[in-house]
Amino acid sequence: MLRLRFVLLIAITILLGCVSNQKDNTATFTIATLKGPSSMGMIKLIDSLVNIEDKNFDIKVFNEPIQVRKMILDGTADFAILPTTMAALIYNKGLDYKVIAIPVWGTLYLFGSDSTITDWEQLRGKRVHVMAKGMTPDVLFRRLLEKNNLNPETDLILDYSFPTHIDLANAIAAKQASLGVISEPMVSLAMQKNKDIRPIFDLNHEWNRSLNMPIAQTALLVKGSIIKCNPLVVEQLLVGYQKSSEWVNLNPDSAANLIVKYNILPNFEVAFNAIPRSNLNFVRANAVQFQIEEYLRVFFEMNPDIVGGKIPDESFYF
Repeated sequence: MLRLRFVLLIAITILLGCVSNQKDNTATFTIATLKGPSSMGMIKLIDSLVNIEDKNFDIKVFNEPIQVRKMILDGTADFAILPTTMAALIYNKGLDYKVIAIPVWGTLYLFGSDSTITDWEQLRGKRVHVMAKGMTPDVLFRRLLEKNNLNPETDLILDYSFPTHIDLANAIAAKQASLGVISEPMVSLAMQKNKDIRPIFDLNHEWNRSLNMPIAQTALLVKGSIIKCNPLVVEQLLVGYQKSSEWVNLNPDSAANLIVKYNILPNFEVAFNAIPRSNLNFVRANAVQFQIEEYLRVFFEMNPDIVGGKIPDESFYF
């Protein structure tokens, strides 16, 4: 009897906490996402909400992950889409957000104008441009070099002259650099400017081949209190986002038009070409926990600070 009363007391306390501090299921929940593959995959969901007055979700699209992170720090993002490494960092800093899905599975390519390269050994002695040292492209490319028997420090030159994706894409398009590691949609943008450049290695395919796992690049997060108090809303978003992602892959023409309409990418050609190279595949986190952990371990082994000093524990996942 005492145990039953104790359990009931806890349940009542949780319920009162939800009633006093949380939105009900008819309120509007804020989703913070990024321009690029994250918002490309949810573009059908974005479009479906435009003409609904009493909508459940308000989707805010930002240019940089740091803007999404600020909303998380402020507590104003109910849901957020961020690089998985940043999601781990946020969790390890004690913020109450959990990963509920992986919507993007690797968008990185080695591309450029050097048509002589057909295998990894041919990178020996080459200069490859990579954006900021220690960021995702740098870490993953270094690991792939090692897996293909190349020493990143001595067997080729890694050049960090162009610190952002935009800078690097423009440099390759302008023939200021012949090889670079860069992400979609910047690959498609650069290729539109210069028809002589092309993807040389699909690093997502190479990662799967070398490490026998996919690149769990981007994470969908939810505030912990939303899981507790609004589980139906969480499920509603999971279903809606997954359906949107599937629709984009099946209808690239229509999806590309929407991507341009909502100012995610500048034109139809870039959007249409970027879709198949963006690896949009919405998978719930509890189905791929091992893959997420192994992906984060790559960064942890290079620099533990990237993921907040440790691999997140079980409570990171929902």
